[in-house]
Amino acid sequence: MKIDEILDNFSLLDDWDDRYRYIIELGRTLAPLPEADHVEANKVQGCASQVWLTTDVRPNGAAGPVLTFTGDSDAHIVRGLIAILFSLYSDRAAREILAVDPGTVFEQLGLRDHLTPQRSNGLKSMVSRIRRDAEAALAKSE
Repeated sequence: MKIDEILDNFSLLDDWDDRYRYIIELGRTLAPLPEADHVEANKVQGCASQVWLTTDVRPNGAAGPVLTFTGDSDAHIVRGLIAILFSLYSDRAAREILAVDPGTVFEQLGLRDHLTPQRSNGLKSMVSRIRRDAEAALAKSE
């Protein structure tokens, strides 16, 4: 799902209970992460819940590498947050990933005011991991 679609759907929901349910529904749309990928090397550090993230990098000529992410969490709401992040970052060129300001989107969604500090820190940790993977892929391609 595209981030614009998520933003539009979010704006139709007035109640935060409905918005939380929608985030959880987004998490249910994630492709399953194979059990073999639920390993320590794929864990995102800094998350209160367990979060696993894998990155597939494929070359794209002069445009630089394109990254595709898969992920999972043991918490339903976090799976939804992962889905939101993937709508921002997955299947994009590394340079695009590094240019995206997730703070603007999180502000539009109102996540800053409605997530616990632990969830907010976990979200930042996931963004940091995605950005590090993009930086590494870009450095390797040059």
